[in-house]
Amino acid sequence: MARRQFHERPDFINTLTNAELVDRYRLDRDGILYLHESLKDILDPATNRNNSVSSLHQILITLRYYATGGIQLNDADIHGISQPTVSRCISKVTDALCSPAFIRRHISFPVDQEEVRKVNAGFFGVAGFPHVIDVIDGTHIQIKAPVVEEASYVNRMGYHSINTQVVFDDTDRITDVVARWPGSTHDSRILRESALSTILEGGHVPGPHNYLLGDSGYPCKKWLLTPYLNPPAGSQTEYNKAHKRTRAKVERAIGQFKRRWGILHGEVRLTPEKACRVIMACAVLHNICRDRNIPFENGVPNLNNAPNNVYQGAQNGLQYRNIIAATYF
Repeated sequence: MARRQFHERPDFINTLTNAELVDRYRLDRDGILYLHESLKDILDPATNRNNSVSSLHQILITLRYYATGGIQLNDADIHGISQPTVSRCISKVTDALCSPAFIRRHISFPVDQEEVRKVNAGFFGVAGFPHVIDVIDGTHIQIKAPVVEEASYVNRMGYHSINTQVVFDDTDRITDVVARWPGSTHDSRILRESALSTILEGGHVPGPHNYLLGDSGYPCKKWLLTPYLNPPAGSQTEYNKAHKRTRAKVERAIGQFKRRWGILHGEVRLTPEKACRVIMACAVLHNICRDRNIPFENGVPNLNNAPNNVYQGAQNGLQYRNIIAATYF
């Protein structure tokens, strides 16, 4: 029997510059090593039999796949392994990034009073809109047509997707993300059935006057303010101007999120369940990049999302919105 031949695996972490690493893997050397230190106990192979893939190499393979959204066979050739091995590495690293403990370490909604105050001040500096705690929007991540419940994944633009709810703070960090709903699901339902809704409905954010900003696809509530549809001249029009300028941050942040991780910018050729985990993993990595000030091109509006249908249900925040408009604008 012929002996198996193994290709020498390139040492990219030590041979590429920081700029080259960011260009190919979206993280610099220190960022990659941080991931390695955090995840190596989960990822390190139990044995070195059959030229097993180290935890560091598994991380590089997965980051490359997320960054480019490329064909796994190309990633296999680049990193000196087989395509099935690439697939196993991506699954293993994705699961590690999506562990509840690791998600909680990097994605959290502001509930500390001092943290809330800083976020309020950051958003106020955009357009003078007071007491904004975060901005919210939905975005569609395109996936291949699934075998099960195919029709439910067809969104209003006509392609298959995961409708993903994303919340950003004033520094473009993700503070909440929900990636589990088929593309046909309305944004308002995703919010209504989310843990974030429970937090805000329950009054678990310090202060009596903190709220999200969202578009007209969401219900207007005391903790979620939407724009007026046909405002008269005066305070309501000025409210809308400030609302639009402030909420534009979520559209630009989603645009950056998708371009940083190219796997989200095209069609994710995975099952819906695996695609959802990749979205969550990319959200964690987005915040790691933000926390470490890893450079990336400025965000542009989220282009993979048609405007929401206007919400038609009950809205218990309309009078509160009128007070905000009259008081501050």
